[in-house]
Amino acid sequence: MSQVFYRKWRSQTLSDVVGQESVTQTLLNALNSGRISHAYLFCGPRGTGKTSTGRILAKAVNCLTTGGKGEPCNTCEMCKAITEGRAMDVIEIDAASNTGVDDIRSLREKVNYAPNQARYKVYIIDEFHMLSGSASNALLKTLEEPPPHVIFILATTEVHKILPTIMSRCQRFDFHRISQTAIMKRMTHVCKEENLTITQESLRLIARSATGSMRDAWNVLEQLSIYYGSDISFQQVQDLLGITGDARVRELIKYIVEDNVSAAVATINSVNNDGLDLKNFKRELIEYLRSLLLVKTGSESSVDMTGEDLNELKQLAEKAALPKVLRALKLFSQVEIDSENHSTLPLELAIVDSTMKTDEDAPRPVRQAEYQPQAVPQFTPAPSATVHQTAHHPAQPKAGTVSVQPSAQSIASEAKKSEVKVEPPPAAIVADKQHSPLAAGNITERLRTEWRTVIDQAPADTKRSPALAILRSAGVRPVAFESDTLTLSFRHSFIKEKLEEIENHRVVEKIFSNFLGHTCRVQCVLENNNNPMKDALKQLGAQIEVEEP
Repeated sequence: MSQVFYRKWRSQTLSDVVGQESVTQTLLNALNSGRISHAYLFCGPRGTGKTSTGRILAKAVNCLTTGGKGEPCNTCEMCKAITEGRAMDVIEIDAASNTGVDDIRSLREKVNYAPNQARYKVYIIDEFHMLSGSASNALLKTLEEPPPHVIFILATTEVHKILPTIMSRCQRFDFHRISQTAIMKRMTHVCKEENLTITQESLRLIARSATGSMRDAWNVLEQLSIYYGSDISFQQVQDLLGITGDARVRELIKYIVEDNVSAAVATINSVNNDGLDLKNFKRELIEYLRSLLLVKTGSESSVDMTGEDLNELKQLAEKAALPKVLRALKLFSQVEIDSENHSTLPLELAIVDSTMKTDEDAPRPVRQAEYQPQAVPQFTPAPSATVHQTAHHPAQPKAGTVSVQPSAQSIASEAKKSEVKVEPPPAAIVADKQHSPLAAGNITERLRTEWRTVIDQAPADTKRSPALAILRSAGVRPVAFESDTLTLSFRHSFIKEKLEEIENHRVVEKIFSNFLGHTCRVQCVLENNNNPMKDALKQLGAQIEVEEP
């Protein structure tokens, strides 16, 4: 039976380990000088060569040809036995399935026995962090002072779960994610040996999808060779990885830069209607935005693209503002797409938000104090006229009252009379404060200033509702509160229509009722300079404060 790629092409010498030069050089120096430790801790991401390096080290210390000095020869009987997994003195233990104290006790008993054939008995314990706390403590003494013929090699992907007392007894080596260049170089060599025809662009795509794991890259390459044969095209790699490679990624970002919301939303829905994976599309979108950010900040040398694509990106960068690119990248990075319900709403909201100014960026309007008392203009009558004030109305208005300013025409007509009468304040101003325009304005202003608190304090059963995501949109704001009815203004009809859906509308009313402490209704209006709703609300005395786009 043939071996899978990641086992067939596993590194057999320290110099053959990909992308871990600092680790392999240190171990090689230790072998050459004979300064071998009794315990090693190899930690790092999956597929970076931890277990392979442990086996190479086991071969090196037991090699019959070199006598434990330098690289293993891989030709002597001992090296072959370790490579083939039949050496009795190299014991590999899966800590995930041997987590108990009894397993460690059995290991402690066997440690005292001398090796059968090899110079050293090597224990390679994989996923060491899976050991229970009591099992780890049971191994402490043995790990600190093992017999002279025993070497422990502990491998883990989650070093933060290892007890500090364990780490202090080991020499720690950190394995890092392998670079795309190193993965591509290694796969190019293997493709020649396996007679596979594949382009460098395809290998780059495989290396990128592997995210620094050599084993993941081998698995993808083997799947491609099994499914498509020895001749592998770039389109086939995209299909297997579920990557769209779609030009609509670039189109969408272009629309965002140009503030073309309708075209951008239509593009997202087109991608969804074609059955493409929205998660993969979002991942490509973020990657392209990152490249745009790098070009915009003068770091184009870090962008991994062909010359033609890079030139296109530079042209787009000339049109894009850096704050807009940065904001779009943050918004799309925060988008979470439900695996069960691939709704386009989160992406659509991110598009709308990324094309709008934030409240901090928008200029704050100059607002006058609500119902600020105004002085009655002084009026000098004609010499023949005598101006008298009535006994019930003093010349200056008192605090808390509203004075009436006579127009220029009324002043001219009253100049012919012997006295000027100032009308008393309207009764509506001194009405019940709970239903007065002043109280309504205060509630509106409170909602505006505490908008984030309204969202954070939403009831638990509304946290996963799309309505809460809509309220986070920069295009939604409260404009009036009258008769227990809150009016929300929307800059885009698309978001307004989403919120007016029955379930979303019910959730929003529940959120605001919970915040205000009493039941309230919510109505939606589209922000417009000629919006008749605004005029009607103003006539009712509501304070409407909306920054114009």
